[in-house]
Formats: sequence, C-alpha cells, structure tokens
Amino acid sequence: MSAPDLVLYTDSSPNGFKITIALEELGLPYTLHHVRIEQGEHRAEQFLALNPSGRIPVLVDRAADIVLFESAAILLYLAHLSGQLLGQGPQERWAVITWLMYHSASMGPLLGQRVHFECFDSPPNPCAIHRYQALTEATFATLDQRLASHPWLAGEAYSMADIATFGWLHIARLVAFDFSRYTHLEAWYARVAQRPGVQRGIRLPAPATGP
Repeated sequence: MSAPDLVLYTDSSPNGFKITIALEELGLPYTLHHVRIEQGEHRAEQFLALNPSGRIPVLVDRAADIVLFESAAILLYLAHLSGQLLGQGPQERWAVITWLMYHSASMGPLLGQRVHFECFDSPPNPCAIHRYQALTEATFATLDQRLASHPWLAGEAYSMADIATFGWLHIARLVAFDFSRYTHLEAWYARVAQRPGVQRGIRLPAPATGP
C-alpha cells in the first residue's frame, strides 16, 4: 500500500493540535512526522526547507506538490480538499473564515503571549502579565458573547473556526487559565472536547502537559 499523499510535520502545541484535530475529524489519511522542538529539530536544514520561519505545523500534499505552513492556511486547505468544515453557503462560509481569522490574528497570538509571560518569563514582568491577562479576558468575553446566541462559532455547524479556537483553549486549560465564568464559552469547550476526533487529535504526536 502506498503512503498517504498528506504529510504533517508537527509537535505537541496548540497550533499543531489544530491540524491533528482537523485531520482526525475529517478522516483523511496522512503521515505524521514528529518535529521535536525541545531538541531543536525545527531548526534543522530539512525542516527549514519546508518552512523558513522554523515553526510547526507544516503540511505537504505530495500529490499536488503543495507545501503549506501557518495553521489557518492549512485548515483552509484541508477544508477545500475535503469539502467539509467550511460552511455550506456563502454566509456560513464567510462566518467560518471571519472567526478563523479572528482566532489567528487576535486570540491565538494573545494567548501565546500570556502563556509566555505568566508561565515562562523570568524574572516576572508584572506589566506584561497584566496586559495580556486583560487582553485575553477580552477575547474570552467576545467568544462568550458570540456563543450566547450560536451553538458554534460560525453559527449552526461545527467548523474549522471551532477547531482553531479549541487548540489554544485546550492549552489555556492545561496551564490553569480559568475561563469558566464565561458560561457559554465553557459549555462550548465541553462540547468540542467530547468529540472523538478532538480527543484523538490532542494526543498527537503526544499529549501536552503544560509548562
């Protein structure tokens, strides 16, 4: 049997989990290469040839001779390839894209900075911690408001926007960032976490354990 056309290079991280979740949800065959960031494998010449910024994830579609990096671009490509998780009509499709871009431009980067300053920066920088706590709480409130009137971020159907957002909130929960007071967001998180494809995706290539 020939190897799958899709090859994913990733590590156990929020951006990586977005893609393993999507692939598991879609049921697409793929080969997984574990890029061990703690061992510097993301700086190896072979990996930099795929992504010059040295960041995971990277998806290669050997059949189409396409190399993709940046998690949102990969999610959009997988949605296009499968015809799933990107909405059925123009309104829903653009809602998916809008909330995916909100995650990529706002929520993900802000949570990443909060994780760094709260969990890893030494000595602690109180001003930076306060800034990113305030900014991430604002994103939680925005998501909560949206989910108060919609079961999923794009509306009535689970989509790539939910997958992307869950990838970072999974890490937020692991490092004990509490968003439980945002009751609609908390309920949405629980619904996503129960999905079998999500449960498989967050264990690939290995479960994250937090700092």
